[in-house]
Amino acid sequence: MRITLSALANFLKKQALFIAFSLAVAAIFWALGQEINPFTIIVYSISLGNLTEAFMEMAWPLYSDRRFPYNWLVFLLVLAVALAPIYVISATLAWWITSPSPLTLGRYLETSWKFPILITLVISIASFLYESTRKHLESRNLELQRTLDQGAAQIEQQEEELRRALEIQQALLPKQIPQLPGFEVAAAWRPARAVSGDYFDVFPLGEKRLCICIADVVGKGVSAALLMAHAQAAVRALASESDSPATLCDRVNRLLCENLAAGKFVTFFCGILDSETRVFKYCNAGHPYPIVISHGQSSTLDHGGAVLGVFPSWTYEDGAIRLESEDRLLLFTDGITEAEGADDQEFGEANIAAFAQSNRRKSAKELTDGLLSRVSSYCDGSFRDDATLVVVAAT
Repeated sequence: MRITLSALANFLKKQALFIAFSLAVAAIFWALGQEINPFTIIVYSISLGNLTEAFMEMAWPLYSDRRFPYNWLVFLLVLAVALAPIYVISATLAWWITSPSPLTLGRYLETSWKFPILITLVISIASFLYESTRKHLESRNLELQRTLDQGAAQIEQQEEELRRALEIQQALLPKQIPQLPGFEVAAAWRPARAVSGDYFDVFPLGEKRLCICIADVVGKGVSAALLMAHAQAAVRALASESDSPATLCDRVNRLLCENLAAGKFVTFFCGILDSETRVFKYCNAGHPYPIVISHGQSSTLDHGGAVLGVFPSWTYEDGAIRLESEDRLLLFTDGITEAEGADDQEFGEANIAAFAQSNRRKSAKELTDGLLSRVSSYCDGSFRDDATLVVVAAT
């Protein structure tokens, strides 16, 4: 029933359009001083309009799928064939209903063809242009909608894949950070995008030593995250109780040099904390220098070497410090130091040191959370790069 009412409404709209057209034509004739019968023009317009529309619907499959100019050639050929029957039927209806002249039907058909033929041509061509444009726009809209749907589906799939990648990446990080007597270790990890190129790890080497690592892979996004996972797996596989940080850096460096693409590298810092001697032995491979707060003063661990994955024959060396009670050691990636404030100034190492000095009596967890919150406020939460922070507090 709904379809029937819709079809009836469309039919009535078309009849109203034909009548409006006939009134416009009658007004033109009146303005030119021609004697006309408005009722005759209305009958002509309605009959010509409906017959022409029926003709267009039947003939549409013959030329609708053809390219220009072949669609026009076929349309005009079919129209030439249909003009005569359309005119004869319309003129017969007008002569029978309105009796426009005392002429016989045959004489009337012979002498009154110019106006109906002209109207038929105008209506047919206008209808052809309208339908062709409408079909073309509908086709383009459908194509555009399909493209949008495909794009939305691809974006949704990519977002789902990135969510899964982030879950996998988070699973690779320590779920619980192991601790040593006399020390507290805490960490924070904040990706700038869906996945991160930063990495940290804390794992035991026996009962009295911890290996503490932090790294930053060149680049961002998925490629950096994959490289980060590769570097993390290499560190875990090559670390052992007897190795020093320099030996570990040397082994990981040679492995990465064999597998990384040109232009890729990793900045890496590795340290081994001994709870018995309280010595922190470390090796820095191109990573930002860690900051040490001791006796209220700040200093950096500036003993280092080249980044990993570039120079296969590079020789790394160990450095060492002793962490006294209430000392604080801060390891971080450049996402912390390069966070920009409203004045486009970077947060920088000096602000990290100042914050750590003023909060040096706080626990590692409190210092980690407080510093990350301070940096986030400084850049209004808009981190340019992945931000990772590891704090070691000597108790």
